[in-house]
Amino acid sequence: MNLKTRVVANILNNGGVVSLPTDTIQGLSCLPFSKSLIRLVELKQRSTNKGLILISSNINHFKDYVENTELLAQIKPSAKPTTYLVKANNCVPDLLLGGHKPIAIRLTSNPLIKQLCTMTDSALVTTSANLSGRQTAQSSLKLQVYFKGELDYIIAPNKNANNPSSIINLQTGERLR
Repeated sequence: MNLKTRVVANILNNGGVVSLPTDTIQGLSCLPFSKSLIRLVELKQRSTNKGLILISSNINHFKDYVENTELLAQIKPSAKPTTYLVKANNCVPDLLLGGHKPIAIRLTSNPLIKQLCTMTDSALVTTSANLSGRQTAQSSLKLQVYFKGELDYIIAPNKNANNPSSIINLQTGERLR
């Protein structure tokens, strides 16, 4: 693992908010159950009624967040990023749910996310790297403009990544996107 990845993992472990390329778009990320969750929502100027996504390369990282962990066995790695809606347990912070009972989780094979999840032993909270209602930042400069230097670390965006994930309700199998 390179130095940059170790630095970002350390920042996340210490409550930081970072911007990094995910398997879909440039994201803002932090660890769940931390004050950084509040900071992330404030930086985005996002309504607390909108939920956030948990992303990890390790299905076990989601077990502390879902009511029925047996449903997680249905989630398999796929070539197309897929976000699953699963009924959350009572321990999930309201900011992650945004007033909804299902939590959004995505299993990823993204090498950077995989390394960070391994180093932090946690799923990452992620959301698009933009101010609420604006386009997702496609450059480090745009990230600086949007967030006025308030991010703890920026890993440059992947200019080719701008693909929304599929969304599936895991309980019903309904494809929402």
